[in-house]
Amino acid sequence: MSSHEHRFRLFSSVEYEGQLYMTPQNFIESVTMSEPRNKRPWRSLTKQELEKILTDTPPVWRGSSKLFRNLRERGIISYTEYLFLLCILTKPHAGFKIAFNMFDADGNQMVDKREFLVLQEIFRKKNEKKGRKGDAEKSAQLSMQLYGYQVAPMNSVLKKDSQEFVARSYWDVLRRSASQVLFSDLAERTDESITIDTTLLVHFFGKKGKAELTFDDFYRFMDNLQTEVLEIEFLTYSKGMTTISEEDFAKILLRFTNVENISAYLENVRHCIPDEKGITFDEFRSFFQFLNNLEDFAIAMQMYNFASRSIGQDEFARAVYVATGLKLTRHLVNTIFKIFDVDHDDQLSYKEFIGIMKDRLHRGARGYRAVEHSTSFRSCLKKELASR
Repeated sequence: MSSHEHRFRLFSSVEYEGQLYMTPQNFIESVTMSEPRNKRPWRSLTKQELEKILTDTPPVWRGSSKLFRNLRERGIISYTEYLFLLCILTKPHAGFKIAFNMFDADGNQMVDKREFLVLQEIFRKKNEKKGRKGDAEKSAQLSMQLYGYQVAPMNSVLKKDSQEFVARSYWDVLRRSASQVLFSDLAERTDESITIDTTLLVHFFGKKGKAELTFDDFYRFMDNLQTEVLEIEFLTYSKGMTTISEEDFAKILLRFTNVENISAYLENVRHCIPDEKGITFDEFRSFFQFLNNLEDFAIAMQMYNFASRSIGQDEFARAVYVATGLKLTRHLVNTIFKIFDVDHDDQLSYKEFIGIMKDRLHRGARGYRAVEHSTSFRSCLKKELASR
């Protein structure tokens, strides 16, 4: 069982016709907490309960950065949708159009329900391809819980690849497979009649499944989701104030990373920034937007020949701007340096910084060390889709 599968099963709380689902509250907890707040046995939904949930689902044009918090337990999210949402959390805004175009099979700048359902087949295909070793009965049960089937579908929309492809992440799988699927015969697509409607499907395509998703709506949904998760994490530490402390910012950055001695980094911040100024939400958000552009930043660093040596604050800020177009405030850059500058030379080790931030970006998918919050829950932004 992969780490993504394990985490989905850990946080999911409802079951319908043998398939497991997260609620919107479950999803928020899965990306802002190290473990479920209250783990209970899976609750079976009746058909009437599911219909009531879907009837109350707002349309996409009424979406907001509080959508998941407002829905709470009144919604269901499938495993393939969970993977898709995780993809969204770590993609730069520039990648939103690419994501939309991967679903837009006919190029009409609209995505319909049938086009979006290709997502399920892509992730199912990855599941079939990697296979499962061990107990066949347990494997069949897991496939049923995650994908809603026990054996591989007879008529998969994905044709067999002529050669093996080992993807770095589910995003890579989606990007590579979409080109193959989206230009195939529409008649080969997933049968909508056997698909169980979810909160996301109704939110995007309406209760009858006939609405179409525009890029503006799609962009707004992705941006709202990123904002909502960051707001939740920020508010956990701000306690109603407009800023979080530099030390709390360090705790958030170092959560679910493989840093050996986190307390040393926190002590570094306390020593180097004795007079707390605080990090605003705008600064907090801009840093995580930078993280979502980490690959472009790494390329920029190599172009400036910074990758082989430590760099100063001005060089760092310049590379961030060149790679992402983001202007990080001087205070934010200084705080980052004070967190990671363990030898107090006001220089940042590129290799160490990139390594730690990749762990943070992927939300602990490579393994992690949890950091306790002194007054609140154990939490973190965890997990992208990098099965490395």
